[in-house]
Amino acid sequence: MGDTTRRLTGLTVATAALAAVLTLGGAPSEHASPPDDFGTPTPARAAAPGTLSPATEAQPSPPPQAQLRHPPQRVLVRDVGLDARVRPVGVTEAGAMAVPADPAVAGWYRFGPAPGSSHGSSVLVGHVDSDTGALGEFAALYDVEPGDTVEVRRAHAEPALYRVTARSTEPKGDLPSATFRRSGPPILTLVTCAPPFRPAKGGYQANLIVTAEPLAA
Repeated sequence: MGDTTRRLTGLTVATAALAAVLTLGGAPSEHASPPDDFGTPTPARAAAPGTLSPATEAQPSPPPQAQLRHPPQRVLVRDVGLDARVRPVGVTEAGAMAVPADPAVAGWYRFGPAPGSSHGSSVLVGHVDSDTGALGEFAALYDVEPGDTVEVRRAHAEPALYRVTARSTEPKGDLPSATFRRSGPPILTLVTCAPPFRPAKGGYQANLIVTAEPLAA
């Protein structure tokens, strides 16, 4: 499948979800509300991964200083045209994961492993769309395929390269418990919201999850 065809396929799916959102006229919220609202349309639409529960403890422990020396700055999947700036995010007082309001920007969960780490799941999240009609960069995740390369550019370090191994859509109540794991083999986890969009039930009803493993050096 050609790159252009793949890109258009993903955008068609994302645009269908966006059309439902636009009838509500909400504005994106910077914070998700896990575990209930992946996309809550009123009073402020939070098209962010609200089913993400970043930590089981009330207050996540600070990340090792070593990983903060090389924070991610940009994530690219050239096969589908994804190119997003990345900034660190944490959690709200309610324990929800904060997500950048700008759909062109992805958030890195800074209390977990950083991309390029030798262990654990590095989590990047982003909006699929905005209330203005603009698709977010993570809308391109609808069209990734196993084998696609993910490049994460880091500060003061070589890019961390990954190969996509899986893409799945999970009901918002069924997010894998390993999404935020801090141990075990290193992976990169990319998450955005997914249809169906049901306003009466709080918005998006699923998560789109892309998993990628490090490329051998």
